[in-house]
Amino acid sequence: MRDVAALKVQAAERAVEFIQSGMVVGLGTGSTAVHAVRAVGRLLQSGQLQNIVAIPTSEATAEEARSLQIPLVSFDTHPVIDITIDGADEADPNLDVIKGLGGALLREKIVAAVSKRFVIVADHSKRVTQLGSRAPVPVEVIPFAERPVCDYLQSLGARVEKRLAEDGKRPYRTDENNIILDCYLGPIADPYQLAATIRQRPGVVEHGLFLNMVTDVILATPDGLEHLTRA
Repeated sequence: MRDVAALKVQAAERAVEFIQSGMVVGLGTGSTAVHAVRAVGRLLQSGQLQNIVAIPTSEATAEEARSLQIPLVSFDTHPVIDITIDGADEADPNLDVIKGLGGALLREKIVAAVSKRFVIVADHSKRVTQLGSRAPVPVEVIPFAERPVCDYLQSLGARVEKRLAEDGKRPYRTDENNIILDCYLGPIADPYQLAATIRQRPGVVEHGLFLNMVTDVILATPDGLEHLTRA
C-alpha cells in the first residue's frame, strides 16, 4: 500500500498537467487543493507555464498564491475560467460532490459555475455510493437568519451543528462573514431535490452540494491514481 498523503500530492500535480499556458485558472481551497496551487507556482517560476492568471476561491488561497507570485485577477476582467482544481469532502459515482468543510463553499461554487473544466482532487476515502454517507452538507447562512434556517433544516430531517472557529468557542465566519450550519442527513436519496429545497429558505446563502458541475475527479488510492470523467 502506498502512502495516501503522498498520492494526494501526486493527484494534485496530475490535475495541474491539464493547465496550459495562457489559461485562466481557478485555485481551490483546502489541504489537497493547496498542492495544486503550489504546483502551479513552481511551473510558473520554472517557465514551464506562462501567461497564467488565477482567481482564488478564498482569502487563504489568495494569500498562498501571492506568496508564490501567481498573478491574481477578478471576474471584472476575466469572467470565464478555463479550469478550476479543487478538493471535495465526498464524491459519488455521478461525480456529484459535497464541498465546504474548509469553509469556502460559496466562493468555490461561484468559481466552479463559470469554469469550463472543474477538476476535483481527493483521496479514495472521499468516494461514496451516496452523498451524505459520511460528510455533512454545509449550509452557509446569514447570521440574522440562523434560528429560522436551523429550524427549517431540522424539519428536513437534518441534525444541525453550528460550525465553530478553531478555538471551539466563537462561531466560524466565512470570508463573506456568514456562518455555516453543518447538516448531518445520512445517505441522500435525491440530492437534486434536497438542494432545491434548501435554497428555498430565505437566509440561506449557499449549500455544499455541487451537482452536475464536476468534469473530472482524480482519486489518490492505495494502488495509485484513478481518473474519473463525467460521461
